[in-house]
Amino acid sequence: MPEVRLIDSDGTQVGVVKIAEALSMAQAKGLDLVEISPQANPPVCKIINFSKFKYETEKKEKEARKKQKVSQLKEVRIRPRIGEHDLEIKIKHARGFIERGDKVQLTAMFSGREMQHKELGIKIMERIQEALADIAEPEGRMTSFGKSVFLTFMPKKKTNTK
Repeated sequence: MPEVRLIDSDGTQVGVVKIAEALSMAQAKGLDLVEISPQANPPVCKIINFSKFKYETEKKEKEARKKQKVSQLKEVRIRPRIGEHDLEIKIKHARGFIERGDKVQLTAMFSGREMQHKELGIKIMERIQEALADIAEPEGRMTSFGKSVFLTFMPKKKTNTK
């Protein structure tokens, strides 16, 4: 008959017992027999209140999710004929997003005759790349798709120097 390593409700180890004996001990205390570690040899079971155990594990998982940092992709759009002050504002917004830990997709949009002079938009993109070089690095190369040119920035990895 299969055996399990049994842990009592107060945390003391009972030892290796048969499953039927472990079940009867749990029923005598009015609690449940829960398998804690099925991969162990023999499997580890504990006598506990299952609903309380389930509640506590869900609470731990929720706490772990709360501490996770979720990175988002933010977009900053520019035009090739953007004014100097407007460009500084866009750089400031991108810097704020990157400092928060988000990725930033820079999009230069062209329309009409601007399509003939994509180099103006690319020049502005390179200028923004230089302005953000201290906190961000490009994720890939500049890509052109239709009437737009894209460049994605990701925050630089912080190195601990002591």
